[in-house]
Amino acid sequence: MKLVVALGGNAILRRGEQGTAEEQRTHVEYAAAHIAGLVALGHQVAITHGNGPQVGDILLRMECAQEILPLMPLDICGAESQGLIGYLIQQALENALRRAGVHRRVITLVTQTVIDPADPAFGRPEKPIGPFYTREEAMAHSDRPGWTLHEVEPGRFRRVVPSPEPVRIVEQNSLRILSDEGFIVVAAGGGGIPVTADADGTLRGVEAVIDKDLTAGLMADALDADVLLILTDVPHASLFHDTPQEEPLGRITAAEAERYLAEGHFPEGSMGPKVKACIRFARSGGKAGIITSLEDAPRALQGLAGTCITP
Repeated sequence: MKLVVALGGNAILRRGEQGTAEEQRTHVEYAAAHIAGLVALGHQVAITHGNGPQVGDILLRMECAQEILPLMPLDICGAESQGLIGYLIQQALENALRRAGVHRRVITLVTQTVIDPADPAFGRPEKPIGPFYTREEAMAHSDRPGWTLHEVEPGRFRRVVPSPEPVRIVEQNSLRILSDEGFIVVAAGGGGIPVTADADGTLRGVEAVIDKDLTAGLMADALDADVLLILTDVPHASLFHDTPQEEPLGRITAAEAERYLAEGHFPEGSMGPKVKACIRFARSGGKAGIITSLEDAPRALQGLAGTCITP
């Protein structure tokens, strides 16, 4: 099958870790070994990934060095993270494929995602990014152009930015050509670099964050994939998650998933976008959107694990 594999942030950096190169390389090598296994089974694979921790570190480094180096806008930080993570995945996956005796090349594509400048999200920035600030630090930053700071915990503030809906991937034709030529493409990292497109096609970077799972669905559409495979740190989606009534979800229809979503079973900051992406993909012609863990991916593709959302 043709798969778009969406790696969650935990595949690259775990909560509580320092974010050293060694930590990230170790996690990526583990993920790459599992993805190489899918390729060895004969699946045609393209990869996308999260970038939240890495962008946060990039922003923090800029804060620490702002007395000697200029601050960069968020779109450029996103591009930097795509190169960083893409390099790690590309190298680790080529090494894993070589060890498995599979002769395929991997390439990373710096990817832009068009958003609508009239998206309502620009009127209510809610996506936290970057470091935490004390109340005093937040006051000092409050006059920065385009900055909005929210108190996310008592006495702790973070910058929040809009999270608009992805409309299309700028490089989707290049992505399709590379995939058709046999490359395993790493693309649309972190949801893609957010840009607007003028009437004449001119692209402009935007201070925003796009949900990576929703863009993964667009990428799967662009490649005419059979399956959108969203890999996360749990084996499946659930109803009544983390309660005594928790009920794992196996194979469900898009209509059922939409009903559970409306009932509030999938929080917006975690499982919600994953379920939305699978619903949209299933309804746009895909065979299935699957949510599962990295380790359970082969079994999930056989219908033996994970949550499978069908048309």
